[in-house]
Amino acid sequence: QLQASGGGLVQAGGSLRLSCEASGRTFSLLRMGWFRQAPEKDREFVAAIDWIRGTTYYADSVKGRFTISRDNAKNTFYLQMNSLKPEDTAIYYCAAAPRYTLVAPEYDNWGQGTLVTVSS
Repeated sequence: QLQASGGGLVQAGGSLRLSCEASGRTFSLLRMGWFRQAPEKDREFVAAIDWIRGTTYYADSVKGRFTISRDNAKNTFYLQMNSLKPEDTAIYYCAAAPRYTLVAPEYDNWGQGTLVTVSS
């Protein structure tokens, strides 16, 4: 199971940090990711990290502004979001996959979502 937290309202240019704590059968998980869904838009990939190797992946739209990281001892991964823009407004979901993938349907564990609102 995944439990996301950290969303909120922030002004453009501000920062937020999202957290996602994993519990249960975490030993089978290989890649952890963040996805987001804005109103009337499809869910899109934001960032991912390999749970063991620590390799990171980012969508072009967030490169240089967002940083994904993990704390294996706490079974928790994070998304540090800086220089936020109004177009970053969305519900952010954390997810975990038993394979190395960036494709949302291949993630079989999802958190409940946390709303991020960036005002202009």
